Amino acid sequence: MSDGHPWRGNWVVRLYERVRERGYDSLTAFAEARPTASLVALAEELGPDDVAGVQVFKGLVAEAERNNRVTRLVRAQFVRELHECLPNGWPAVMDDANRFKVAHALGSWSSFTPETHEERVRQARAALRATPPQPGWLPRGPDDELLLTLLPDEEV
Repeated sequence: MSDGHPWRGNWVVRLYERVRERGYDSLTAFAEARPTASLVALAEELGPDDVAGVQVFKGLVAEAERNNRVTRLVRAQFVRELHECLPNGWPAVMDDANRFKVAHALGSWSSFTPETHEERVRQARAALRATPPQPGWLPRGPDDELLLTLLPDEEV
């Protein structure tokens, strides 16, 4: 049992116990069932007050690395950031407010990108700025056609 603080005790064991209690065999499966939920929302569902979003992300990265699925994780995190920062999709007009929202989404995405993928994400961000998606574009998951074009799978 936890004492209500995310970093006390063995948080990795606690995290995976919560995932199994919800019927999933991996944190990735749990997260993929909620492709648009933020890391904070995932953490709150697993344990309000004793699971943190960053713990969820650390677990997702570890699983992605073990399964050679880091690029998919990077795309999935972009979906989460877009849904949080641009809930109505890619803006039709790039005024100051929308420029900020896009920058926030892209910056948040970058902050959750493993080092191995930083250059690829930088290139994807540049491509999105140079050729913005259709207004309203809001991918529902990591297998979105545009996302697959921007960040195709490379792992073997």
